[in-house]
Amino acid sequence: MKMPELSIGMSKSVQKVISKEDTALNFGSGALKNLLATPTLSALMIEAAVKTIDPLLPEHYITIGKSIEIEHEHPTKEGTNVTVTAELAEVNGSVLSFKITAFDEIGRIGTGYHIRQIVNYDILMKRVEERFKVMEARP
Repeated sequence: MKMPELSIGMSKSVQKVISKEDTALNFGSGALKNLLATPTLSALMIEAAVKTIDPLLPEHYITIGKSIEIEHEHPTKEGTNVTVTAELAEVNGSVLSFKITAFDEIGRIGTGYHIRQIVNYDILMKRVEERFKVMEARP
């Protein structure tokens, strides 16, 4: 299967208006009722990286997350528009590294580094099924 040419610097952005479901309150932090939760910021970073690469891949190929490191630098209130951009920083075979930045309407709110790997979906799902067969054997 021929893989597409992936260029360092290629990028995609995602935007979201922060809702109550995106706040820290929804993730167990009752003290921060109307502020963007770090797990939501992390999910937006992952989404931007996926949108950068996955649409370019051949049929039956996807990327999967391997690691993510983020710094949530500034608070963002519910109702604020957030833009997250993932930029391809390195390609090492099937392993892809992204530099990620997040901004709200005031300025930068976070940065991150995310590693994804290109895999064949069918092979991945076969391995998942094999791994979980042990649970089927349990009484």
